Amino acid sequence: MKKLSSIILFLLIFTTVFAQQSAGVEMADTLRSSGKIYVVITTIAIVFIGIIIYLFSIDRRLKKLEK
Repeated sequence: MKKLSSIILFLLIFTTVFAQQSAGVEMADTLRSSGKIYVVITTIAIVFIGIIIYLFSIDRRLKKLEK
């Protein structure tokens, strides 16, 4: 029974993976063709870097409070 459920689970996972490959992402193609994808990537990178800096500053403050 365990083997049968594992096989069914793997088959379901593979069918969803194959289903996602055939679908194209229109929004990404549109942004790439107009050159705006770089603006989106830059904005995401800036936000991510800001979150990392904020977390490191909180970590330093907590270390000072612990001492």
